[in-house]
Amino acid sequence: VQLNDINQYHFNLNPLTNPTYICAIAKSGMDIIVLIFGFILMLVGIAGSFLPVLPGPPISWLGLLLLYLTKAVPNDWILLTATFAIAVVVVVLDYIIPAVGTKKFGGTKAGMIGTTIGLLVAIFFPILGFLGIIAWPFLGALIGELMNRANGKTALRAAFGSFMGFLTGTLVKFVVTVVYLGLFIHKAWEYKETFFPFLNGK
Repeated sequence: VQLNDINQYHFNLNPLTNPTYICAIAKSGMDIIVLIFGFILMLVGIAGSFLPVLPGPPISWLGLLLLYLTKAVPNDWILLTATFAIAVVVVVLDYIIPAVGTKKFGGTKAGMIGTTIGLLVAIFFPILGFLGIIAWPFLGALIGELMNRANGKTALRAAFGSFMGFLTGTLVKFVVTVVYLGLFIHKAWEYKETFFPFLNGK
């Protein structure tokens, strides 16, 4: 066996110099970028469960779509169609549920606006910690109803209705986006060796 053959053998065994390995890394580079961007969308979608300006479930669904558009993960249009339909239904319910809750307890638009402002205060000024996610929206709803009504008892009841409608809609969006994140992580982990060839060990 010649020295050059031995050197070539070790050259091919080295992952950093193996042409096949390098080619696999190059091909997976774009998939990794798409994977990271999709994961960011999943996190933004969860944040959108609490922020009215961001449609949480549709954004999370886009993250799932990006995952399945990579070459590493096989297409599953049945799952994508089902999750898209759920995202659309949740968006529609997000408008219906708060309105029903507000109407049932005699709430007004002022209470809903106060709830939203209270939530923003809880997020950007977490004075009460996690408890603030509940306390500030309710307090905002109460202030909004008090500004709109003279009767304190009626305002309290209406504020409760506005808050419950908001809380229910938020909970539904949060659960859906977390489930989507779970699907994303599960599928990405299943094909981790395709995304990251160096984990294959071959």
